[in-house]
Amino acid sequence: MNYLAHLYLAGTSSADRVGGLMGDFVKGPLPGRLPQPLADGVALHRAIDAWAEGHPAFRASRARVSTARRRVSGIMVDLFYDHFLALHWTRFVPRPLEAFARDAYAEVAREARWLPEPLAAVLPAMQRHDWLSSYRDPANVAFALERMAERRLRQPNPLAGGGAELGERYGEFEADFLAFLPDARAFADDWRARRDAGRGAG
Repeated sequence: MNYLAHLYLAGTSSADRVGGLMGDFVKGPLPGRLPQPLADGVALHRAIDAWAEGHPAFRASRARVSTARRRVSGIMVDLFYDHFLALHWTRFVPRPLEAFARDAYAEVAREARWLPEPLAAVLPAMQRHDWLSSYRDPANVAFALERMAERRLRQPNPLAGGGAELGERYGEFEADFLAFLPDARAFADDWRARRDAGRGAG
């Protein structure tokens, strides 16, 4: 999952949302240098990613990516699913996406001292250009993939141009997403409930 999906699946806890956004940038064992609540959010992020890899709809989406880009298909599908979540936002969340995104940026900024350097570096641009809401537009998904191809992956890589594949099989990716998201939310809700119940029992 990408940024928006992890924020959505994190639920109502600010620490889980911040940890969910940090997840792609935090390496190694937890909690490490992080406070436990943020480490819990990163752990949730990792659990969701591991679970998603085995979901039939997510696997189907990865298989729809061209053979030339198959090795980066997980990254592409993550971005495609953020597009569909932004597009269909009101089906899942009553609050406007722009307001949700504004609060998420503020929550992350309040934890600035704990942010991994790469996330701290991109947060101003993320907030200024409202990346989360921008995913509604497929052109911005394509732009995000181009940016990742240049800055986040080893060179050379086949990610550049990957945004075109969203349009080529748009309806199929959308159907996969709509089958996937309710199951992902159920998994995340259950994971958090079991974690919190275990803490209470302790």
